[in-house]
Amino acid sequence: MIEPGFPPNEALRLATLKSLNVLDTPAEERFDRVTRMAKRMFRVPMALVSIVDQDRQWFKSVQGLDACQTPRNISFCGHAILGEDIFLIQNALEDPRFADNPLVAGPPHIRFYAGCPLRAPDGAKVGTLCIIDTAPREFDHDDALALHDLAAMVEDELSAFQTSTTDDLTRISNRRGFHQLARYGLNFCIRNGQPAALAFIDLDRFKPINDQFGHAEGDLALVAFAEVMQASFRSTDLFARLGGDEFVVLLTGASKADAEGVLQKFGGQLDDYNARARRGYNLEFSCGVVGFDPSKPQSVDELLAAGDAQMYAIKAAKKQRH
Repeated sequence: MIEPGFPPNEALRLATLKSLNVLDTPAEERFDRVTRMAKRMFRVPMALVSIVDQDRQWFKSVQGLDACQTPRNISFCGHAILGEDIFLIQNALEDPRFADNPLVAGPPHIRFYAGCPLRAPDGAKVGTLCIIDTAPREFDHDDALALHDLAAMVEDELSAFQTSTTDDLTRISNRRGFHQLARYGLNFCIRNGQPAALAFIDLDRFKPINDQFGHAEGDLALVAFAEVMQASFRSTDLFARLGGDEFVVLLTGASKADAEGVLQKFGGQLDDYNARARRGYNLEFSCGVVGFDPSKPQSVDELLAAGDAQMYAIKAAKKQRH
């Protein structure tokens, strides 16, 4: 067996995949209808929307296979994303790359595979639409055109999926997107015994900005705040606008003390922005930071509630001082 290699842009590809906010999300009809159509059109027992993650292929939609993921190092789809066109194996038993592959030698006993790479809006290949048979078979030019057309439908849905988890104003994750990514991040911390910390952030004196300068200026303030977040936090940190003037950051692999240090640095960068922008007001915030213990895990909602409570206590104390 020959394991699939890695694309030269693997780090960027994984970052793009993460930004789609699709990993470990529930099954959805808009993807399932495409795999049902593929299974019916090609008369194959299996059809998948397979997303190639760092060390696994995870199935956003699956027809005819009793699994939700398999290791990347034995995946056919890991090979498929290395090419530009459909990756075709007409008889896996006659291909030295796959003849002794566990997915060929054992269940689901793959013999035929055709996988069309799925591209994110930036062109990164994040997975495949693939059809699988337990018997060798032919695959002609018309078949290839049909599989390309179905793959384009999946790409459209992936693009729409990204939009639905992105805040329209600030272009960072929205509440839905954060929940999906945060669950993935916390599960990673649990599997690897790593800490995490969540920071619940609320802008100070945001209402007066709207009242004095207008809602258009308030929108500009929110966009500017999000831009400073993007410049300040690590690429591995998950940050989002929950709604209104509330934001959140999940720092995986970081203790509460680490997170507080990162937030202090963020506050300094926000001060620098205020000094440069001089818009007649300053962007300031209150923040509640809570730690995550992988041995006693809390849900995303529990962390948000705890961070929210801490933030409001800090905000109330500020008001009393003023």
